[in-house]
Amino acid sequence: MLSTLRSALKIDEVRKKIVFTLMMFLVFRIGAHIPVPGISRDIIAELTSQAKLLGFFDMISGGAFRNFSIFAMSITPYINATIIMQLLTVIVPRLEQLAKEDRKKIVEYTRYLTVILGFVQAIGISIGFRSALVNSSFGSTLLIALTLTAGTACLMWIGELITEKGIGNGISLIIFAGIVSRIPSGVVYLFDYIKQGGLNFLVVLAFLIIALIAIMATVAIQEGQRRIPVQYAKRVVGRKVYGGQSTHIPIKVNSAGVIPVIFAMSILMFPGTIASWFPNNSIAVWISQNLTFDNLIYNVFYAALIIFFTYFYSAITFNPIDVADNIKKNGGFIPGLRPGKPTAEYITKIMSRITLFGAIFLAVIAVLPTILMSLTSLQIYFGGTALLIVVGVALDTMKQIESTLLMRSYEGFMK
Repeated sequence: MLSTLRSALKIDEVRKKIVFTLMMFLVFRIGAHIPVPGISRDIIAELTSQAKLLGFFDMISGGAFRNFSIFAMSITPYINATIIMQLLTVIVPRLEQLAKEDRKKIVEYTRYLTVILGFVQAIGISIGFRSALVNSSFGSTLLIALTLTAGTACLMWIGELITEKGIGNGISLIIFAGIVSRIPSGVVYLFDYIKQGGLNFLVVLAFLIIALIAIMATVAIQEGQRRIPVQYAKRVVGRKVYGGQSTHIPIKVNSAGVIPVIFAMSILMFPGTIASWFPNNSIAVWISQNLTFDNLIYNVFYAALIIFFTYFYSAITFNPIDVADNIKKNGGFIPGLRPGKPTAEYITKIMSRITLFGAIFLAVIAVLPTILMSLTSLQIYFGGTALLIVVGVALDTMKQIESTLLMRSYEGFMK
């Protein structure tokens, strides 16, 4: 990785892209400290430290939520809009056809949906944090909602600029920058905790070893894939011979990425959020007491939902029947299997087994921080979701840098 970065910095074009990306990160970090007018930041910080879901939003936004800055909502409305559009393209035939014919229209619809979802979420945040408002009038609430929505739209624009003129996927890199920016404060907290005598050094060492193993395992799973061999028969067209080559179908172990974890967390946090609005109701009190990160019931449901959504999202993004049909149309076949239905059934069986392993891994990584917190009494902010995001984005960005270097090598060879 370091050698790739050194090689990239030697090329003027790639160096400019990296510098542009870093400048956009600087804009993002400056905006994360510009407060929204008309709200008490101390009350917001107290509420964020009490509610785990708000702490997750604060981690994604790089501390912007705790500061309640103009980037407090981060890019989460865009992520939600993208997921909704992906689901709609599967459900609505018109959108599915549009996604194949004109991808730019889908991107445009995603932008509009992002602004709508951002405004709705901003209104909900403004009303939910009415105790922190300096002035709870309609005009003040509307101003806060519009400011938060504008901040999300600005981040979406910055992300698209990074994708166009920088290195890597801009939206993913903004989330990456927000998470990584919390690491220094986490390290300082850890050292202060050791100095105060609240934690044994051996416990910290064991925690660091477990964290290193988790990172290595995450990299291995993110890169892991099962390759199904495909053979294409030779075809003679006129005087030319086509086909005859061997290739493979790569099925990733973790094809769903971090989306199942986000889905599961959002669903489990929703009852607790609703219950917090009714502090005097007995059912609401039971939900608030049991649906917490350190509760066994919560973690069992959390792991089960992650496994379910991994299968669900993998089935949406990868259709074995379409893959089998495409292989058959191009004159290909899997050795030992007939084209068509037997091929689709074989791919489905392989995908189910691979997805099960990936789903169990996601569930373990997501629950691991809770187990470590219960054993060591450490407040771990860099959880399984953050680890999956950081590792995935880092690997994708390095692959893009390597592909850019490879393309330039080919250009030099051709010249």
